[in-house]
Amino acid sequence: MTSLVRHLTFDAHDAYRQATFWAEVLDGKLADDDFPGDPEALVTADGIALLFVTVPDTKSVKNRLHIDLQPQDRTRDEEVERLLGVGAKLHEDHRRPNGRGWVTLTDLEGNEFCVELSGAERDALSAPTE
Repeated sequence: MTSLVRHLTFDAHDAYRQATFWAEVLDGKLADDDFPGDPEALVTADGIALLFVTVPDTKSVKNRLHIDLQPQDRTRDEEVERLLGVGAKLHEDHRRPNGRGWVTLTDLEGNEFCVELSGAERDALSAPTE
């Protein structure tokens, strides 16, 4: 039998605060037994589980692994605006004039993540023109 990825684990200064942010990003939920001040907090969402663990050290370099988000019910740009509204920060904007590209944001503790085009946007850009 092979191994399964149970969850992705992130170091954090405030596990509960980070988990609350990511639960909102992913329209997920915190575990019922997670509360402010807990050293760990688990977020579950459609197809993924993220575990945040409180550690004393600070993030000092670019992430070696990051999350790419693909909006399901809104455009990339609408999703970027929503995420900025819940506390994300703009890191790098890679949107192109032709509509392609992505946006790199950071979460509350500076971890990078990207917002890509929605499936509908990808389909529209790939559709043959007449």
